[in-house]
Amino acid sequence: MDTISLWQIWCIAGVILCIIEIFTPAMFFLNLGFACFVAAISAALHFSLTIQVVVFAVFSVIFLLWLRPFLLKQKNSGEPETIEMYIGKPAKVIEKITPQGGRIAIFGEEWQAKSLNEEVFEPGEEVKIVKNDSIVMYVERL
Repeated sequence: MDTISLWQIWCIAGVILCIIEIFTPAMFFLNLGFACFVAAISAALHFSLTIQVVVFAVFSVIFLLWLRPFLLKQKNSGEPETIEMYIGKPAKVIEKITPQGGRIAIFGEEWQAKSLNEEVFEPGEEVKIVKNDSIVMYVERL
């Protein structure tokens, strides 16, 4: 059986770092994984281990400074800025709403809701979201 080569070790490290990124989506480990793949190329070209480590370090810094901000921007571009996007939108009551609580559905999501003006809303009614406090939406008649 053939022994494992340095380029294979770099590739395994790169794959492990990419898997870690899946569980900690900070766009940090992905950059290190990419740097491992570049170091694997230098190992496949038979550069010394010292050169491979320098290549890994240099490309880690390059990817962290150049690629990470781009990846973070792309990752966050599809998400709403804040929860404020719900304010003023109609929602459907799915559990009776009183000033003490209830539930609404909007955009396929369920939220806790409270009546703003001491009103009571029955399931099936349409209400308007007027403000929010953390995960609680305050509603009034549409």
